[in-house]
Amino acid sequence: MSNAEPVLHQKKQFANVNFAEKRLDNREFIKCEFVNCDFTKSDLRGNDFVDCVFKQCNFSMALVEGVGFRDASFTGCKMLGMDFTRCNKFMFSFEFVQCYLDYATFYGTKLSKTKFVECSLKETDFTEADLSSAVFEKCDLFGTKFQNTKLEKTDFRTAQNFAIDPDANKMKRTRFSALNLAGLLYKHSLDIDYGD
Repeated sequence: MSNAEPVLHQKKQFANVNFAEKRLDNREFIKCEFVNCDFTKSDLRGNDFVDCVFKQCNFSMALVEGVGFRDASFTGCKMLGMDFTRCNKFMFSFEFVQCYLDYATFYGTKLSKTKFVECSLKETDFTEADLSSAVFEKCDLFGTKFQNTKLEKTDFRTAQNFAIDPDANKMKRTRFSALNLAGLLYKHSLDIDYGD
């Protein structure tokens, strides 16, 4: 890591840039937009993204240790297997819309009020995360892990395929639809009749 001042990019658009397997070093991006960029296996360590928008970008297996994402918005992005626990904890706020976050790790992170809209979060790990007042709107949570997770006021009303143990999570005033309550009872192996 260099001690030089970071290279600053403000209000720039980056479109169709291939950063795959490349290292981005000592950069700060403020109010930038990234469209259709490929960050697959790229090394983003030590960079900051503030108020940035990412559309149709691929971050699969990107290295994000120490990366700051503050008020970052991701739409239609692939972020398979991304380890968000390595990001800068002081610059950590997101919105995800129509993203693929399968196999991502958010272990122990603070995600209160985060919006996940129409995302695939299969096998994603939210163990010990703070998801209070977060929203999972029309998200697929198949195999997603919630263990000792703070889910107070979290909105699961339109989420599907989740399995959450109320005894193993903090769940005061968590919101569900009457149609998706079966996801709370999975451990009892009940045979639920939906009257089809």
